[in-house]
Amino acid sequence: MKILKLKLHWQILIALVLAVLFGYFIPTAVVYVSWMGDIFLRALKMVIIPLIFSSIISGVTSMGEGKNLGRLGLKTLTYYLATSTLAILTGLIIVNLVKPGVGVDLGFSQSVEGLADKAGSVKDILYRLIPENIVDAMAQGTILSVIFFAILFGYFITTVDKKYKDSLTTFFDAIFEVMMKITLFIIKFTPLGIFGIVAKEVARNADQLVNIAGSLAIYGLCVVTGLLIHAFISLPLIVHFIGKAKPFTHFRNMATPLLTAFSTSSSSATLPLTMEALEHKSGVSNKVTSFTLPLGATINMDGTALYECVAAMFIAQAYGVDLSFTQQALVVFTALLASIGAAGIPMAGLVMITVVLTAIGLPLEGIGLILAVDRILDMLRTSVNVWSDSCGAVIIARSEKEETKVAI
Repeated sequence: MKILKLKLHWQILIALVLAVLFGYFIPTAVVYVSWMGDIFLRALKMVIIPLIFSSIISGVTSMGEGKNLGRLGLKTLTYYLATSTLAILTGLIIVNLVKPGVGVDLGFSQSVEGLADKAGSVKDILYRLIPENIVDAMAQGTILSVIFFAILFGYFITTVDKKYKDSLTTFFDAIFEVMMKITLFIIKFTPLGIFGIVAKEVARNADQLVNIAGSLAIYGLCVVTGLLIHAFISLPLIVHFIGKAKPFTHFRNMATPLLTAFSTSSSSATLPLTMEALEHKSGVSNKVTSFTLPLGATINMDGTALYECVAAMFIAQAYGVDLSFTQQALVVFTALLASIGAAGIPMAGLVMITVVLTAIGLPLEGIGLILAVDRILDMLRTSVNVWSDSCGAVIIARSEKEETKVAI
């Protein structure tokens, strides 16, 4: 078939269009295709923990001395904190100019069961960094804990006797290579998986299209505008002037993971595809991708941070609460921390926004105001999260004097 000869990102785009049409016009038949999406997500989640664990250890050991790890880590964290803060400020400016929450009918709100129980506090987010039991953390998919332990493990491999160091380095390099082979095999089925996922979501939310086009349109447009400004203006400028790289060539290289991120709303599930695209298409070394991308998929959530800021301000405006400069600064700071603690899973941002609302004293019931449009915004902000991660990898690679395929 001719469609099989198309590049993967075109196959995904066609699958997206067909899924929307299928889910909207034949919703009763979705049950026969949704299983493809479920299996695809399960397959991606299956490789996440072993891929992250082996890739980080492989990346850390390839850096050599501990000072190299410290230098790369400092660059990575600086980029992540700077771009997330920039995204939040972009959202804050837009929501203050447009004021989408003024005059919103609070009767539109919906209830959210058990959301407060899942949120935790900022302290709980920081505690998740150090696992009490690393095996349990792996089983539970607590990626931040796995990353922390993998960095420690990789660093101390470089400090043992040469015979142990060589054996362990070879062992984890081999595991990483095998995991990448498995990942590449799973990637071949991406169009089928995305067809099942999107068709199911369209069928499930078809009756909410009127609401989405109604009173929440301005709020949704504020979030979308902020995401587009950050994705197509802020990040490309940073890549061009700081990374000395071609942002839109890199964007084309990232088409497959970005479309997958949009469809799955999961930066963690998209991680294997992001690593593959960066290494094989944009030419970033495994040393950089294996360290920056797993960390980015966990703590670098530019799109989520922007969304949380706009959503909190929208809810405040809807309740008639006029936030002072200090309270808005608290929104910025808490949104940054909450985005770092957000898991790379669908609707994680909706859970973490409870932290922001609690910090400024707004009722958690206000989350019900934004539920109708959350799914589509979740898809968009996840794509921005992944795009920012990939831009960070390119910038850090160029700062390490790597000759990537997107260098100017």
